[in-house]
Amino acid sequence: MTDEPLIEPATPDDLETITELWVRLARGQREYGSAVRAAPNREAMRETLAAHLHADGLLVARVDGAIVGFASFSIERGSLELDATRGVLSNLYVEPAHRDRGIGTALLAAAEESLAARGAEELLLEVMADNEAARRFYRSQGYDSFRIGMSRSIADRSENDTHSKEDG
Repeated sequence: MTDEPLIEPATPDDLETITELWVRLARGQREYGSAVRAAPNREAMRETLAAHLHADGLLVARVDGAIVGFASFSIERGSLELDATRGVLSNLYVEPAHRDRGIGTALLAAAEESLAARGAEELLLEVMADNEAARRFYRSQGYDSFRIGMSRSIADRSENDTHSKEDG
């Protein structure tokens, strides 16, 4: 038995296990304010992960043959012309029992290497603002804040609607 992770491209046979790991990831992100519903999005995410698999953008981490983590990534595509080719890390997840063993670092490095081989000059990723452990991990890997997302509930605007108060 070894603790050394094997990082390799996912296979079609891995897709169900990776989808289940994504469901665990999505469930865990709810703690940090994510609105993504885990189980109802299972099949949609399975299709998304299958697309990553076929585009060579899905890696797994195996320990003793078992999948304990995964990373999904792609080259950023959009309708706007950019002056840099950017990779996008969609998901990075390591089972809690296997964290703090370098598996996330190895998955991230392998994703970066794969994207660099495709011409990416930088890698973008998102992390929930309240997920300090994830933010700390990415900072330790040399990532800096790039964009700041902001949100507010608009369900009851009367308490925060300064325009209606000024017009009255």
